[in-house]
Amino acid sequence: MRSRAAEWGIDPNRIGILGFSAGGHLAVATATQFDQRAYEPIDEIDKISCRPDFAVAVYPGYFIEQKPAGKEINKDVLAPYLRIPKETPPIFLVHASDDPVAGAENSVVMYLALKRANVATELHVYAHGGHGLGVRKSSLPCSTWTDRCVAWLQELGMLGTNAQAK
Repeated sequence: MRSRAAEWGIDPNRIGILGFSAGGHLAVATATQFDQRAYEPIDEIDKISCRPDFAVAVYPGYFIEQKPAGKEINKDVLAPYLRIPKETPPIFLVHASDDPVAGAENSVVMYLALKRANVATELHVYAHGGHGLGVRKSSLPCSTWTDRCVAWLQELGMLGTNAQAK
């Protein structure tokens, strides 16, 4: 996207990533592993930063350390393969406490790890919404997460014509 930002009329300094469930995990992985290329650069595009300027993860999973079968899972420990470099961009996390697929502990543990690493982060955990609360408005408070996210993006200067340069 950055290599074609001028052509597409977008600001190359306001490119983010959003994901739901396993995609939320991938969004955070992209935001924290941007400096680990899987291949050698072959052209100029490969030399452009792939670090997103922000990430949004909605009911992500796989952040908690997993134990072998028969062993107890420690829901307070970040998975050892995850690392948070100091250049990690701001991350917005959303979860529901009643998520039966990817427990809210995933977002809580990631939030705490980001805070310890001094990475700007915001966490919203709602009582109800399950796994798959999505973006559709409902009578549940969790459906306001998109409004909270827009406010967060505005505060970061990522939205609108008045966005501040980084």
